[in-house]
Amino acid sequence: MRIGIVGTGHVGGTLARLFTKAGHELAVANSRGPDTLRGLADELGERVHPATVAEAARFGDLVVVSVPVGRYAELPAEPMSGKTVIDTGNYYPERDGHLPELDQDRTTSSELLQRHLSDAHVVKAFNTMRWDHLREYGRQSSAQRRYGIPVSGDDVGAKRQVSDLIEQVGYEPVDAGRLAEGRRHQPGTPVYLADLDGAELHSRLGAP
Repeated sequence: MRIGIVGTGHVGGTLARLFTKAGHELAVANSRGPDTLRGLADELGERVHPATVAEAARFGDLVVVSVPVGRYAELPAEPMSGKTVIDTGNYYPERDGHLPELDQDRTTSSELLQRHLSDAHVVKAFNTMRWDHLREYGRQSSAQRRYGIPVSGDDVGAKRQVSDLIEQVGYEPVDAGRLAEGRRHQPGTPVYLADLDGAELHSRLGAP
């Protein structure tokens, strides 16, 4: 698969490494420009291409958005139209600034992103595990204990696509319901940073 990754901090950079190892071709982008990503591309090999944000979004059959929630409105919507978009973001008011809709729990950060990327299919995933644990804790499907990754989204096909990727990098996807249900695996919830196996995660999330 061709995957665009927008945001190459701890989580985005870790996913770039995991997806490259799984055999995918990547275009990676950040807010500082392609030249700052030459080192990452050299490290990961010929299947990884530095790009602008718009180029990475256009390149990917699927796009990962791993940027601070406070900057979601800067993302170009048109190149992501019709595509599955994985939102790894978490709302931290001290970093992102206070957003009243989120402070009052009238919506979620992923729903704000979906509203901005109105023609994309946003799926919230890869947001509950520390980046270094995400890098290290993947296991083959034959392993007795696999850590779970919650998946929230409104489009069934997009969720299936993201779940397949989660399996490929050594984790168990756990359906957490619709995109609005992403609030059940945000910071401050019992599953956030809890490093649960699939069965434990499913139990703690409860029914979507």
